[in-house]
Amino acid sequence: MKAILQRVLNAKVAETPCFVDGIEASSIQKGVLVFVGISVSDTEDDAEYIARKILNVRLFEDENQKRWAKSTSDLNLEIMCVSQFTLYHKLKGNKPDFHQAMGSKDSKVLYGRLLSILQTNYNPSLIKDGVFGAHMCVMLENDGPVTLEIDSNHKSSTNILPSQVKVE
Repeated sequence: MKAILQRVLNAKVAETPCFVDGIEASSIQKGVLVFVGISVSDTEDDAEYIARKILNVRLFEDENQKRWAKSTSDLNLEIMCVSQFTLYHKLKGNKPDFHQAMGSKDSKVLYGRLLSILQTNYNPSLIKDGVFGAHMCVMLENDGPVTLEIDSNHKSSTNILPSQVKVE
């Protein structure tokens, strides 16, 4: 499973047509916008790893302006997840091939599990998401910009379970 985290001042997602006649599906203020890709080999363990990283990666300054000191959960900020199968692409010449992306039926279940893990281990009202499988328009105001890629295939050996995440 891959997650692209972008530190944002705000973000919103709408189904097309974008923000004119389209319906705004979700929006957040300061926090993290997360694009989530699910591969054919991903399992619930991958979802747990990605959830733990989303909640605990230190992307923000502390009260003394020390960089990279606080996480989204430390600051009680919002998180918006958007499914994006295109994160698992291979280029064949100039044409993208998405055979490594999990099919929509199975990936919808695993994506839902990721959201559930986040909601269980954080304030559920601060977890938002787009419309799974829809053509969406995503608008965001980057903060930094700060963008990180997290890949569960490159997990460290730490085994902290999501239920062990400290959220105040």
